[in-house]
Amino acid sequence: MSATSPAMQGTAPAAAAADDNALTPRRVLAFMVMVFGMFMAILDIQIVSASLPDIQAGLGASADEISWVQTSYLIAEVIMIPLSGFLARMMSTRVLFTIAAAGFTASSLMCATSSSIGEMILWRGLQGFLGGGMIPAVFAAAFTIFPPSKRSTVSPIIGLIATLAPTVGPTVGGFLSATFSWHWLFLVNVIPGIGVAIGAWMLIDFDKPNWKLLNKFDWWGLLALAGFLGGMEFVLEEGPANDWFDDHAVAALAIIMVVGGIVTFWRAFTRDEPLVDFSAFANTNFAVGSVFSFTMGIGLYGLTYLYPLYLGSVRGYDALMIGQTVFVSGLAMFCTAPLAGILSAKMDLRLMLLIGFIGFAGSTWMLTGLTADWDFKELMWPQIFRGMSLMLCMVPINNLALGTLPADKMKGASGLYNLMRNLGGAVGLALINTILSDRRVLHYERLSEAVTWANAEAVSQMQQTAALLNARGLDGETGALAQMVARLRGQAAVMSFIDIFLIITVLFAGLALGALLMKPPPKNVKVDAH
Repeated sequence: MSATSPAMQGTAPAAAAADDNALTPRRVLAFMVMVFGMFMAILDIQIVSASLPDIQAGLGASADEISWVQTSYLIAEVIMIPLSGFLARMMSTRVLFTIAAAGFTASSLMCATSSSIGEMILWRGLQGFLGGGMIPAVFAAAFTIFPPSKRSTVSPIIGLIATLAPTVGPTVGGFLSATFSWHWLFLVNVIPGIGVAIGAWMLIDFDKPNWKLLNKFDWWGLLALAGFLGGMEFVLEEGPANDWFDDHAVAALAIIMVVGGIVTFWRAFTRDEPLVDFSAFANTNFAVGSVFSFTMGIGLYGLTYLYPLYLGSVRGYDALMIGQTVFVSGLAMFCTAPLAGILSAKMDLRLMLLIGFIGFAGSTWMLTGLTADWDFKELMWPQIFRGMSLMLCMVPINNLALGTLPADKMKGASGLYNLMRNLGGAVGLALINTILSDRRVLHYERLSEAVTWANAEAVSQMQQTAALLNARGLDGETGALAQMVARLRGQAAVMSFIDIFLIITVLFAGLALGALLMKPPPKNVKVDAH
């Protein structure tokens, strides 16, 4: 046999590497399985939001306890998301995703069979922790196995799932609990979850495990990370409703958060193999993109919270009616996803991001004309523009932030990028609740100052109301006063919503110009998956 020539020897490894990184139908199918798993994990953040009263009644929980059905999931998920980068390098994407999907499915089943609020909180926490392991893996896979030429197709898919899942969560949850029972909020995950776990194990072949990293696992770093992010999530979730640091639990967790944060950053910058690798922030695109991801979290989760809150508290809608009304945003996202993909391949991503941010600001500006009578018709166009703008923002943010990173930074960076979006949502919701409460009180006091016995119009309306109530045999004067107070409180609530929409408008309009700080990613360079 003839010896292999030097030229052939030089090309053999390159050919093997090219074959190893080839975009095969198997890898495309594996990616779609992962995307579905991510959809389930993100959907479950909001799927219970419209059905908490049903779960509370079914488990006999108190009003304070029932909020932990959502809080426990969020705290556990936000701890796992940045940790997943290290675990994926140690276990491989295949092993981590399979364990996460199987565990998420099992904990979903346990949630459905819970007989007490304590059991529900335990299993929801485990469900959130394992679900958090699936989300960053999808973003990392999208930017390692797909070449830049395919990202105009892939990025809209993950952008659609990341934005659509929390948006339709209340709709899906409201339908399931109204049609069947609250148990189906969790049972709906079982069959698809089994399929995702099996599919992940059989199809994923993107990388290899490095079990030697287990010897370098930073257990103290994990404890600090849990204290930092878990404490932060607790403070942001519970603070607005408990007068912040006047509450002993919030104050104690704030101290744990600060100490945990200091230790987390110290160990991240002093260890050879930190649990969380912050070096990706040295990339300007990733740093600016993470700020945008944080802002997107505020807009995404903030509006997903505000629409149902307005419809429930001001309009008196039930869970199903709320779901049917807010479904417009999800439909607009779904229809815009193909357009976002086409535009991302044809125009400057920075310009596309600029248009998306301005469009989102415009959608919230439309809501500054809100009244207590706004219904589906008035809310339809703001929701459509919001849904379209979210897709026009998410696709370029993903490409600009992750598209210029080397492959060895992708797994850790993906976790940080998704963490920023979740933290944006947590911070946004905390600020929204605080501002809503403070501004509602302020507006009520100002309105009350104008409604006095010297105000002829107010006196006339109260006299007419009192006469109607007296004619029905009721205490007219007391009833008229109570109705006037209720009207003032309702108007104050609407005015506080308008204040929030105005703040979000200014935020997105102000950050739109930040898109020009980013650099476009390369278009013809394939990222090496190894």
